[in-house]
Amino acid sequence: MARNDAISSMRELLLTRRDALRKALSGDLSLLRELNSATSGDVADCALDAAQDELTCQLAEVEARELTSIDNALQRMRDGEYGGCETCGCEIPLARLQALPYATMCIQCQREAERQGVQTGIPLNWARVSDADPMDLDVPVGDLELS
Repeated sequence: MARNDAISSMRELLLTRRDALRKALSGDLSLLRELNSATSGDVADCALDAAQDELTCQLAEVEARELTSIDNALQRMRDGEYGGCETCGCEIPLARLQALPYATMCIQCQREAERQGVQTGIPLNWARVSDADPMDLDVPVGDLELS
């Protein structure tokens, strides 16, 4: 019964967070519309506005992803599937759910997915951090910082 009580309190937490994210996103988007309709002064103002728009868009994207995760968790609660790992089917420990209420995988499956680089269904290639050919990069040894 303790797990059911904890899940019920997580549901309330998810609903509260969902509402807060919805308000934040609607505010972010209305702010962007206002900024786009306003006329700016000089080139520096335009550059500053563009940088601010980019940051606002990135924040909105992160918030939208979290909102989607929360909506999915609430749907799994309604379907009676909440708390089960989507990969192995095992029960996700309560401590993990309390730390990340919209977790869809147990810690072992999450680690394996991250090890394989498949976090969002798109394989990650951490070997490429630059579009330049590594052989074309000429970095003097004196420019390298060693800790």
